[in-house]
Amino acid sequence: MAYAPEEIFLVLSVAGISAYAFSPWIGIAVAIVLAVVIASYRQNVRAYPSGGGDYEIATVNLGPNAGLTVASALTVDYVLTVAVSISAAASNIGSAVPFVAEHKVLFAVLAIAVLTAVNLRGIRESGSAFAIPTYAFIGGMFVMLGWGLARVYIFGEDLRAESSGFVLVEEDAHLYGIALAFLVARAFSSGCAALTGVEAISNGVPAFRKPKARNAATTLALLGIIAVAFLMGIIILAQKIGVVLAHNPATQLVGAPDDYRQKTLIAQIAETVFEGFPLGFFFITVSTALILVFAANTAFNGFPVLGSILAQDRYLPRQLHTRGDRLAFSNGIFFLAGAAIILVVIFGAEVSALIQLYIVGVFVSFVLSQTGMMRHWTRHLATEKDPSERRRMKRARVIAVIGLVMTAIVLVIVLITKFILGAWIAVVAMAAIFVLMRSIRRHYDTVSAELDAHEWDGVLPSRTHSIVLVSKLHMPTRRALAYARATRPDSLEAITVNVDESDTRALVQDWENSDIAVPLKVIESPYREITKPVLDYVRRVLRDSPRDVVTVFIPEYVVGHWWEQILHNQSALRLKSRLLFQPGVMVTSVPWQLSSSGRTRPLDPQNLPGAARRGIGTDDE
Repeated sequence: MAYAPEEIFLVLSVAGISAYAFSPWIGIAVAIVLAVVIASYRQNVRAYPSGGGDYEIATVNLGPNAGLTVASALTVDYVLTVAVSISAAASNIGSAVPFVAEHKVLFAVLAIAVLTAVNLRGIRESGSAFAIPTYAFIGGMFVMLGWGLARVYIFGEDLRAESSGFVLVEEDAHLYGIALAFLVARAFSSGCAALTGVEAISNGVPAFRKPKARNAATTLALLGIIAVAFLMGIIILAQKIGVVLAHNPATQLVGAPDDYRQKTLIAQIAETVFEGFPLGFFFITVSTALILVFAANTAFNGFPVLGSILAQDRYLPRQLHTRGDRLAFSNGIFFLAGAAIILVVIFGAEVSALIQLYIVGVFVSFVLSQTGMMRHWTRHLATEKDPSERRRMKRARVIAVIGLVMTAIVLVIVLITKFILGAWIAVVAMAAIFVLMRSIRRHYDTVSAELDAHEWDGVLPSRTHSIVLVSKLHMPTRRALAYARATRPDSLEAITVNVDESDTRALVQDWENSDIAVPLKVIESPYREITKPVLDYVRRVLRDSPRDVVTVFIPEYVVGHWWEQILHNQSALRLKSRLLFQPGVMVTSVPWQLSSSGRTRPLDPQNLPGAARRGIGTDDE
């Protein structure tokens, strides 16, 4: 709501100041669509309160492909909700703080990072954090619109916005007939951004207090009333005070100062209404920015839940189904934040650029959801006998049909007016996500069938061969040998690859002088390479005894710093990555903790298990 009226004015500015006359009618059309969608979704949350929202409705009533289409659309829409809302917040703050206007991308990225951190604290904590800004914005907007309209219509004051004296040069002075209708339709489609957020409540029902469905339905009703009031109030007041917004201020505004920076629509209204009271202006701009952040937060509440359901249905990686230590779906939150940051950076945090990609996804989900609800009520009517329940269901079905027709018309308008301006990117993204999720499901199904326990033949390996890889005779090697012996294999040997003659001779000499009973075998490597000789040797062992199992023990250092990992374990990592693809081979890492990993001092022999029994640390009598 904080940017939808502004987008209406910006689109109409192409045809000049006279086109602003269409703005109230466009606002009324958007308000009607919003009211119908709100009424429809109040039925949705009561019928499907589990949090699956449109995805669940479409899947249950229309089939998996329809559900997956909704999921793809909502995924794109959630990412764009964050990007657009945060970019609009940066624009509003920039209207009061020029530094933010000059560094919008940086501000937007930092805002998304903060929002991510808040949501990682948990859903209840993040909801509490945004409660006060929400009430502040609602109260501030009612005061601003009420006082502004009162000054104009009751007290008869001639309020004029800062931009009212500028001349707006139309970009195309020959818009008549179909071209003008197309422009109005495009302004309407941009204004329909006011409907975003409705689907987030449908998907976020589990976050509400009990009774969840009733509280979600009540929230939707309040959302609709407040949104319609703000939408019409902003449009009417902006017209009365003569706000001029240009799609391209540098070329369209005549009479503006050279250093003029176009403020947002709400900022210009607040500056005019609270003239002489700068605190009111700053309060409105800051609270508007915060509520836009809250709008982004609805996506942070909705997408992780949707992602968890999709992961449970094996359409997304299973990590998205896992909750973090604060019981939030951390991986979904991180994915959403990362994707939104990428969009913000690519589009320079410009709302007018991002808005072209917006609302396609949400109206796709609206259409399929209302189609699903129509089938839902038809199916239930076929079995319901109670007359009062049948009347309620018929009324709900009528609402679903009206919602379907209206949202389908809006979707067609959005696609026609915005497709070449950027909506095609959203369509392509939805198609790509659809294909990706189908591929993920196919992979999980294939793996599940391949790992089916019913196909286990019960045949045990004939013998087990243990091989310990050796580079030097040091403590990690001794630990690996001890652990390998503890597994009681049928055969145990140590191998080393000869990449340096002098080092190999020294190792063999140390081995022969030690008390180790395990034989050491030297494998030649003409090209001073380690991985291939080891693989060839393991393959030879398995070729001689195909039913045997070879276990390769690899000593590894455990380090405490990332840069130490670069310096160590690279050969072990290459070997493990190759050995894991060999059938009949088990790979065991034997860790040795270096002091940087947290083991800062050697173990005291007196504190080792059995020290007293062995007489360690006792005084000789």
